[in-house]
Amino acid sequence: SPDSCSISFSFPKSLRLLESGDFKRVFDDAPFRASHQNFLILARTNDLGHPRLGLVIAKKHLRLAVQRNRIKRLIRENFRINQHTFTGIDVIVLSRKGLENLDNSAFTQQLNQQWQRILKKARQHGLRSQPQVTTPVAENNAQATDH
Repeated sequence: SPDSCSISFSFPKSLRLLESGDFKRVFDDAPFRASHQNFLILARTNDLGHPRLGLVIAKKHLRLAVQRNRIKRLIRENFRINQHTFTGIDVIVLSRKGLENLDNSAFTQQLNQQWQRILKKARQHGLRSQPQVTTPVAENNAQATDH
């Protein structure tokens, strides 16, 4: 039976950047950036006490819908699992050319490295966050052993 102090790993609308104004705030002032050859992460603090994710996966960079959907699915899943480490941050992930060439595991590994960079920069600016981002495998193992 689930106990009352269990951590939720759901991804409700409250954890998404949905309005253009929310995106604009991050684009206009993103003190935390992590750049990779195939994608860019922009982030800024929010006053909500929980993180929000926005995706900008351009058709220009990923021609096929199946490619765009795969990348969006991987980002959302990774964010969902690691959401408790991003307390109070709005994050936007933007695609760049060549992203379709990364397989799922390579992309997830690169994404985790960039999350770490964002969290490190946020901590240096005094943002209180929770423990380091863990890999989904480690997170799932920890979840399985909780009682």
